Amino acid sequence: MLFFTLAALFVLGAVTASFIGVLVARLNTGGSFLTGRSHCDACGVALSPFSLVPIVSYLAYAGLARCCGVRLRQTAPATEFLLGCLFALAYMRLGFVLALPFMLLSFAALFALVLYDLMHQVLPPVPLTVFVLASAGTGLLLAPDFVAFGVSFSVALVLSLSLLFVHLLSGGRAMGFADAPLVFGLALLAGPAALPGFAFSFWVGAVIGIAMLARRPRGSRMGVEVPFAPFLATGFLLAYFTQWNPFIITAISSPTFFQ
Repeated sequence: MLFFTLAALFVLGAVTASFIGVLVARLNTGGSFLTGRSHCDACGVALSPFSLVPIVSYLAYAGLARCCGVRLRQTAPATEFLLGCLFALAYMRLGFVLALPFMLLSFAALFALVLYDLMHQVLPPVPLTVFVLASAGTGLLLAPDFVAFGVSFSVALVLSLSLLFVHLLSGGRAMGFADAPLVFGLALLAGPAALPGFAFSFWVGAVIGIAMLARRPRGSRMGVEVPFAPFLATGFLLAYFTQWNPFIITAISSPTFFQ
């Protein structure tokens, strides 16, 4: 039973990721994501239903477009696999509880925000609003009581205000304005793991940023714009699912010499 439930949620996540990919590609372009068939980016031919099956169609055609044989990017199957895994992990962590659909909605909205930020380096307001509201609902339903939720809310507010302060202090150069509400939602979603998630985000960003600078030619190290939403999402999700808190230092008692 567990296997079929996880498989169903994985498929749901993969299908959701496929739809989100279409939404992100058409958002703010004048095109509708509710009507109009998907087409090949290389030759413009309308895609058949089998060509749109998440992950399966990519593997069946060995990563090539069926219509023109062009090598497809691995982004789509990778993101479909990732969101499918997140949906399954959410069930493994929570089970069938009222908070589960709120968490799945949070993951879907967060996924859309990360993809859009990677493409345009900006966070659209509608998915951001959906994410914050869904995360607030998740945090409220998972909190043992209103006092615990109040603590999580306060921590989330402090973390988001800290990024807002960085944004204002740097004139928007070091941090985008929308990163503040994104962190607010992520902290509500992570609950007690909010502080480790915040730290992990900057550690992941620092490692990847240094790697990107190291790969650039000498003399061209400035002017690199890196979207921060993927780092924030990675850090908070890592902290939530692992529950690893690096700030807790376990005290090792020394031998007692005097009784």
